[in-house]
Amino acid sequence: MSDFTLNAPYGANKKKRIVGRGSSSGRGTTAGRGNKGQQSRSGGKVYVGFEGGQMPLYRRIAKRGFSNYPFRKEYEVFNLREIEARYESGETVNRETLVMKGLLKRVTALVKVLGDGDLTKKLTVTVDKVSASARDKIAKAGGAVVEPVASAPAGAE
Repeated sequence: MSDFTLNAPYGANKKKRIVGRGSSSGRGTTAGRGNKGQQSRSGGKVYVGFEGGQMPLYRRIAKRGFSNYPFRKEYEVFNLREIEARYESGETVNRETLVMKGLLKRVTALVKVLGDGDLTKKLTVTVDKVSASARDKIAKAGGAVVEPVASAPAGAE
């Protein structure tokens, strides 16, 4: 017996159900759609939340309060552990170098550094946000946190 004789398990390959092909097919006449009504017609569908013409629940309930959704900013988060592994002493940590090292996908992303892990290398960190614990650990290692010149990258709003 060969290692390359592959068979699909029983029941994996099913015969396609053909509907609406006459009474002898077993799925003729109404083709499994029942009798009459919107669901039985071609193109007869209703949108999600439709309640038969009654005012739907999502429109009956009052919209209250404030949603921050349109204004939120999402940050790509990096811990000091990841930065310690990829950077040499004396290097600068910013969006461009994070992309070059393969940690960040887009240069336009907002970046935040968190303090999980230890830092032994002297690094200059120029990112959008740095947590207080990460700031302390960077300073203890002899590095510096520099505020970026531009407040937000192009297209990140």
